[in-house]
Amino acid sequence: MRALIVDDDFYCRSYLQEILHPYAYCDIAVNGDEAIFAFRRALQEGKPYDLICLDLVMPDIDGQNALREMRQIERELGVAEAGQSKIIITTVLDDNEETHNAFFLGGATSYLVKPIDEAAMLSELRKLGLLTLKPKA
Repeated sequence: MRALIVDDDFYCRSYLQEILHPYAYCDIAVNGDEAIFAFRRALQEGKPYDLICLDLVMPDIDGQNALREMRQIERELGVAEAGQSKIIITTVLDDNEETHNAFFLGGATSYLVKPIDEAAMLSELRKLGLLTLKPKA
């Protein structure tokens, strides 16, 4: 599995990488600009991300805008819905409007509120069909 962790907070990025590392090759982006660049490059190189963990509250381009841009890139490149990246919003915002916007306007796959619990993250990955039975070799 290939994952992109997008968060402006070092601790949050590190913790998610620690959770995902046994199962995924992880790239890191510290803001929406970097995330969009990495996302587009991965698709163009034929190595799309299976999973994106995306914070909403970031400077410059926030997570909501990055999410919409990523889904637009997939549409432009003709990525079928079944082949789209699974995007889990990871945020401190436990807000109905933010949740609504992420799912219905942005196309998020899932939503987890920080602090992220490792068991909850792994359970979500299982639900999305991303977690293999064995850690990566």
